[in-house]
Amino acid sequence: MSAVRTITKNTLALMVASVVSKGLAFLTLILLARYLGSENYGKLAFAMALTSFFTVIADFGLSSLIVREVARGKEKAGVYLGTFSIFKVFLAVVVFLALVLISHFGGYDYSTKILILLFGIYTILLSYSTFFISFFRAFERMEYEALVRSIEKVFLLVLTAMFIYLNKKLVYFAVPYLASSSVAVLLALFLVIHKVDKPKFLSDKGFLVETLKESLPFALTSIFVIVYFKTDTVMLSFMIGDSAVGIYNAARNLIEGLIFLIPYPLSMALYPIMSRYALNSIEELRKVYIYGFLASLLLGLAGVLFVLSFREKIILLIYGSEYLEATKVLAVLVWTFLVICVSTISSTLLNAVNKQKIVTIGTAIGASLNVVFNYLLIPKYSYVGAAYATLITEGVGFGIYLYYTMRFLRLRTP
Repeated sequence: MSAVRTITKNTLALMVASVVSKGLAFLTLILLARYLGSENYGKLAFAMALTSFFTVIADFGLSSLIVREVARGKEKAGVYLGTFSIFKVFLAVVVFLALVLISHFGGYDYSTKILILLFGIYTILLSYSTFFISFFRAFERMEYEALVRSIEKVFLLVLTAMFIYLNKKLVYFAVPYLASSSVAVLLALFLVIHKVDKPKFLSDKGFLVETLKESLPFALTSIFVIVYFKTDTVMLSFMIGDSAVGIYNAARNLIEGLIFLIPYPLSMALYPIMSRYALNSIEELRKVYIYGFLASLLLGLAGVLFVLSFREKIILLIYGSEYLEATKVLAVLVWTFLVICVSTISSTLLNAVNKQKIVTIGTAIGASLNVVFNYLLIPKYSYVGAAYATLITEGVGFGIYLYYTMRFLRLRTP
C-alpha cells in the first residue's frame, strides 16, 4: 500500500474514532454543564485539569516512544508490552499517593477532594489504555483504536445520562469516567494480545533504564503540553473562581473537540510513516510532511470560519444562556486551534526524526510563557485573558517547530 493510501486509511480510521468518541464525550460534557451549572461544572473541570498533570508520571512518555520504536521494528512489540505493563504499576502507585497528599493538604472542600482522588484513578486507567493503543498505532491498525475509544465513550455517555436521570450529586459524576476507562483498558489489552503480540518479559535492567532515558524527552514534552492546556484552568480556579472555570471550559471543550477531529488523527497517522521514512528516504519524508501540513491548514481554516460565523448560536444551542460569556473565549481560542493544526504536523516530524528534544525545548518555552501570561492577564481579563495567553504561547511554539522542521528538511535536500 502506498504511503498516501496508508495515511488516508489510518487518518480516516482515527477521524472516525475522533468523531465518534469526541462527539460522545462532547455530549457528555454538555449534559454535565447543563445539569451541574457553571460553578459545579467548574469544580469538575478543575479536578480533571489538576489530575491531568499526573498523566505524565503515569505514562512517562512510553506511549510515544513505543509508536516510534515498534514502527521501526515490530518484533520488539512483545518485549515492550510485557516489560512496561509491569513497570507502569509502580508509576500508578506514585501518582495515586501524590494525589492523596495534594487532596489532603490542598485546602479543598469535601467534594473537590473526592473528585481529585477519583479522577486520579481515572488518570491511571487512561494511561494504561493509551499505552496499549500505542501498539495499534505502531502497527498502523488504527481501526482498533477507533473501536476501543468509541465503546469507551458510549459507556461514558450512557452512565452519565443515567446518573443525571437519578439526580445524583456532583461527586458521583466521576464514576462514569472510571467505569468507561476500565472497559477501555480491558478491551485494548485483549485486542493487543490477540491482534498484535503476546507480552514478553525482559528482566534486563539496562534495557529498562535505556528505554526510560529515551522516553524522558517525550515525558517532559507532555508536561509542558499539559501546562499549555491545563494551567489556565487551574490558575482561573485559584485567581477568579469555579464559575469562571466553567465558562472558560465550555468554550475550551469546543476547541478540543476540533483538535481531536482534525490535527490529532492526521498527526497520529503520519507519525509511524514519518518514523519509517526518517531512516531511509528523506525525499518521501518531505512529501509526507507537505501533504500533512497543507491538509491540516485547509481543514483548520474551514473550522475557524465556521466557528467565527456561528459562535453565539453554537454556545446558546449547546450550553444555554448561562454560558453566553463563553462566546468571547471561543472567538480567541478558535485561532489557537488553527495554530495547533499546523504546529502539530511539524512537531510530529521532529519526534519522528529523533529530534524530540527540540519539541521538548519549544514546548517548555511556550509553557513557561503560558504561566507568565496567565498570571498577567487573568486578574484583569479573567477567562478572556486566559484565552489570549494560550494563543500567544501556541504561536511561539509553532514558530520554533517550523524553523527546525524547515532547517532539517533543507539541510537534507539532495
